[in-house]
Amino acid sequence: MKSIILTEPEIREAIEKMAESIIKRHPREKDLVLVGILTGGAFLAARLKEILFRMAGSLIPLGTLDITLYRDDWTKIGPAPVVRKTVLPLAIDDRTVILIDDVIFTGRTVRAAMDALMDYGRPKRIELAVLIDRGEACRELPIMANYVGRICDTGPSETINVYLKEAGVSDCVTVEVGKAGQI
Repeated sequence: MKSIILTEPEIREAIEKMAESIIKRHPREKDLVLVGILTGGAFLAARLKEILFRMAGSLIPLGTLDITLYRDDWTKIGPAPVVRKTVLPLAIDDRTVILIDDVIFTGRTVRAAMDALMDYGRPKRIELAVLIDRGEACRELPIMANYVGRICDTGPSETINVYLKEAGVSDCVTVEVGKAGQI
């Protein structure tokens, strides 16, 4: 059974909440870089960049990060994983990088993203922004988000799906029982 837990207006409000927190924490930071984890995180990063510009007039560089070959489960995806292009608009050395993803669950995707990011330079600081935090009960690694749109405590047998208009569907977030662990 699938239930909608966030609607389009609620997604917008959650992203605005994250933007407000980023502005509060970095009121005059000149060395911020937003990096979206492909694919859902990249869509959210682009939205976050627009909202940060609208709220604070900050034009923050935006990049995208492919983590396919850094995942610890990539062999389960299939014999020929699809590797997409990482695009970083500038060097990340000595900058504060805000990694953006749609959902944090076990923490393994974020760990892979940090490993991938380090191959491109040495950031001064790495922070994490996620639309949905599934709660600490299912976390396998000691990773927490700095900026969270919504906390949705879920069990290991549930799946959170984030649907975004950039992928050709209406914005919503759903929870589905009995689908977790499927690739």
